[in-house]
Amino acid sequence: MPKSGFMGFDAFAKTLEESRIRTNFGAYLTIICAILISFLTFNEFRDYRAVDFKPRIIVDQSRSEKLQLNFNVTFPRVPCYLLSLDLMDVSGEQVRDLRHAIVRTRLSEKGETIDGMKTAGMSGYLNEVAKPRECGSCYGGVPPNEEKCCYTCDDVRESYVKQGWSFVNPDGVKQCLDEHWAERVKEQSSEGCNVAGLVDVNKVVGNFHISPGRSFQSNAHHIHDLVPYLKNANNHHDFGHILHHFSFKSSNEPADTDNLKEMLNINDPLSNTKAHTEVSNYMFQYFLKVVSTDFDFLNGEKLNSHQYSATAYERNLDEKGIYAQDGHGQTILHGVEGFPGVFFNYDISPLRVIYTESRRSFASFLTSTCAIVGGVLTVASIIDAGVFGARQKLTGKTHSSADGKLL
Repeated sequence: MPKSGFMGFDAFAKTLEESRIRTNFGAYLTIICAILISFLTFNEFRDYRAVDFKPRIIVDQSRSEKLQLNFNVTFPRVPCYLLSLDLMDVSGEQVRDLRHAIVRTRLSEKGETIDGMKTAGMSGYLNEVAKPRECGSCYGGVPPNEEKCCYTCDDVRESYVKQGWSFVNPDGVKQCLDEHWAERVKEQSSEGCNVAGLVDVNKVVGNFHISPGRSFQSNAHHIHDLVPYLKNANNHHDFGHILHHFSFKSSNEPADTDNLKEMLNINDPLSNTKAHTEVSNYMFQYFLKVVSTDFDFLNGEKLNSHQYSATAYERNLDEKGIYAQDGHGQTILHGVEGFPGVFFNYDISPLRVIYTESRRSFASFLTSTCAIVGGVLTVASIIDAGVFGARQKLTGKTHSSADGKLL
């Protein structure tokens, strides 16, 4: 084939086969290079196929969004009939004695579930078979219904709460005597309670708390009737608790979000938390900073979620408590020195974290593969040339066989 000037551009000039010298060290080095290139290329391919989540932070501009608070907490030494769940926030919304989507399960003194004792109503904690009977008196309290009747002992208690009175003497109430309310209180005094459920909260600064006694509003103060709880304090009631689960979610958030959070090491810091006290008049507080967290996937789907940080604080109210008399019993005013219970004070961060799903491009994978092959072969060539030159200097001459192999 005639030579042409174009051959001068050949960067891959060939050497004659007769001029090549093969060594045993070169053969071993070639095998090592092949293994190393295969291993590194496989790792690059695995990284190329892997999907990563890259976080970024923006200002949260969402409006009118509700959060769903999910919780499951056990109180080993407080019976269910003494617990009240209340919610309030800076927008002025207050929900007292939450019952919707809340399940309270009575627990024995050993912590075992009492079969069949799950209910979302208050009267059921004391009398599972209590049924409304004739229209009874509310004993001066505000009737809880349009009929202006108090059918059950719980209705009388609720009417007292609305009036701002403490429910001190159930023995003087006919409905309570008919339901054997006092006897059932005594029977359940050594029980515990598991409270679990969902609570929808506004996306503003707020407070969710589980505390003893019924709550009511008086002179812009949120007040709890603590008489039933304090009267039973001798039974070693206290708000030591076990937080099995506590998280914030969007109302439309799917269940598989938990798997994503676990993969990204996003944990719910209050889940599986234990708090212990031997003091009845004791207050536990958790201060939470809630951050909206979104996930953007390669297929265009989006998922909204939330994560939070938590700081715990607790104090003995017997040391600093200030009590107020309401004329019918003893109460503690919220906002002055506090009252016993577990309080979750949540604040919404103005920032939003977005995790964007990404994958390396094929061009990046190809570039990395070429770099691996070229780099390994270049380093191997340098090592082989150095070893060959050193061997020649040590022997002083080269002995070759007829087939070109170095002896």
